[in-house]
Amino acid sequence: MSIERLKAQVAREFGTPAVVIDLDLMERNIARVQAICDAAGVANRPHVKTHKSPVLARMQRDAGARGITCQKLGEAEVMVDGGLDDILISYNLLGAQKMGRLGALLRRAGITVAADNPTVVEGLTEAARTAERPLPVVVECDTGRKRAGVETAQEAVDLARLIARLPGLEFAGFMLYPTDSSWPETQRFLDRARAGVREAGLDARIVSTGGTPNLANLGRLEGTTEHRAGTCIFNDRMMLACGAASLDDCALTVYATVVSRAASERGILDSGSKTLTSDPGGGLDGYGLILEHPQARIKGFAEEHGFLDLTACNERPKVGDVVRIVPNHVCVVVNMVDQLIAVRGGEVADVIPVAARGRLT
Repeated sequence: MSIERLKAQVAREFGTPAVVIDLDLMERNIARVQAICDAAGVANRPHVKTHKSPVLARMQRDAGARGITCQKLGEAEVMVDGGLDDILISYNLLGAQKMGRLGALLRRAGITVAADNPTVVEGLTEAARTAERPLPVVVECDTGRKRAGVETAQEAVDLARLIARLPGLEFAGFMLYPTDSSWPETQRFLDRARAGVREAGLDARIVSTGGTPNLANLGRLEGTTEHRAGTCIFNDRMMLACGAASLDDCALTVYATVVSRAASERGILDSGSKTLTSDPGGGLDGYGLILEHPQARIKGFAEEHGFLDLTACNERPKVGDVVRIVPNHVCVVVNMVDQLIAVRGGEVADVIPVAARGRLT
């Protein structure tokens, strides 16, 4: 089927805006990332916050991934319901409500959690008590990103010792998310932290790194045991901009319809901030790449209107044209929709629910 016939089918059967994934490209991305991890001798633990689908997580597992990563407890609950096991929740969990849920989940599956402060660590004992089984905990470390994580190796060692002392908890290792350029500093941090926990009689069996752009750095950090990458299953404009992907690696596009051309140099798409989101993608120009009209700019949004600037286009779209858009940030786009329309060989092959969308707790 030609791309024009496929666009017409999607618009006719599903309507636009529609989020469409190319299974052939996606499976190639899965295989490529698995091969990178295998070559580096590092376990692949994909981050499912990008696709939020047990169906796709099982495809990654079946291709060789050893476990998955979830950002939120709600995502992990959906993944366990979908038959997944060996899950790292890479986020500080706090509060009695979450501890009750975490304890119940730990009874059903292998769960490891991350923590970067004593308040979180002390609260985790309640989940272990509820589950009546040990809860492994990794210490999250900041080595330059200035997000979450302890900032010094000594803090990491002190937190590891606290984890090991508390009832029901097991120190499992370290979780890191280096910047593109902070790998030498990360090595020094990790070396000091590992030496410190060894002196305390502890073993950092997990050293987890993350990020799709950091796939290029696998093998640079001695001691790494696994890597968490999410966006690489689909890729997006941010991955194009940083060189982590080419246009041929972009497996997800938003199908949108031009619904207005009130003036020659502008137009309106039926995809606004509630579809493409207002994520600027780290300072990209506009809010998506239109494959049929790459010179066009999606310059701004209302909730259901995408504002097109067509001044640079020699060939301009007409009202009724369906176009395909590579979004700035694919993870947030997936979280806006209930389903992904899956195509293979240019034909609609499946509809995949985004089962964990909106699981913010």
